[in-house]
Amino acid sequence: MSGGARAVVAGWNGFIGHRLVDDLAARGYDVARIGRTGPDGRWSDPTSLARLVDGSALVVNLAGKSVGCRYTDRNREEILRSRVATTRLLREAVAAAAQPPRLWLNASTATIYRYALDRPQTESGGELGTGFSVDVARSWERELFAGDLRGTRRIALRMAIVLGGPASDMLARVARLGVGGAQYDGWWFQHRRYRGIGEDPSGGPVPIHHSHGRQKFSWIHIDDVLGSIRFLEQREDLDGPVNLTSPNPSDNHTLMTELRRTVGMPIGMPAPRWLLEPAMWALRNESELLLKSRWVLPERLTSAGFEFRWPQLGPALDDTVG
Repeated sequence: MSGGARAVVAGWNGFIGHRLVDDLAARGYDVARIGRTGPDGRWSDPTSLARLVDGSALVVNLAGKSVGCRYTDRNREEILRSRVATTRLLREAVAAAAQPPRLWLNASTATIYRYALDRPQTESGGELGTGFSVDVARSWERELFAGDLRGTRRIALRMAIVLGGPASDMLARVARLGVGGAQYDGWWFQHRRYRGIGEDPSGGPVPIHHSHGRQKFSWIHIDDVLGSIRFLEQREDLDGPVNLTSPNPSDNHTLMTELRRTVGMPIGMPAPRWLLEPAMWALRNESELLLKSRWVLPERLTSAGFEFRWPQLGPALDDTVG
């Protein structure tokens, strides 16, 4: 139990944030929430951020525009700005605090790693990728770890796709419609939505990978996101990037098979890229969600002894989608 210590949650009004606020309150924390409209602190009022951060025991930053959108120029800029600017404001508040928090957990993404079919990506041996999503993650983490914050342990939560929220809901919707077969990469019109961004943009044309529906799918149940946060609070020897992902990643073909079983849809039409792209346009999303091979393992969590409540995909989908 926290004994009434203050926990500050920024970007609390997403589905992870709501669950986290409830979990922290149940564990005895006095939870303060920061967002565009508060209620306890606002991004437009740095004084309110400084007041909440000073004397707090824990800061968790989940702020950032949802990536569940089309990567138009306007959305691209806001996805980057909303992550980097809010992280900078919190870092400045922590640096100025007379009693800085012991721990600062900042959201990041497992998409920071490269497209991988050859071997899994870990914190110690993983290779960063290129392009828009990777550049956003690099800029986000660069801001988190900038400068010297004595007394505050900083962790970047490199989260895989979280089951229990918008991403798994969208995938379940696809399966229920009878188009929940595997997704196949292939030729498509070149576009610039995935081009790099930030101070040192990376990447070139949209890559094509003929993975035949076997692109890896790394995921984590929302319960294990909360469990990981509880675990990291106690492990004072852990800092830096930490992968939040199940130890048993799947692949796209298995994912869609399990989704069809979960929603009770016996058929699922496969989706080559020429069919997938118009569908994702209609859903106002990007095909990267399904076509990038994310093969990420939670090396640091498992080495430290964390036990996942939902290590297998099938039961996790039954719980979150079923």
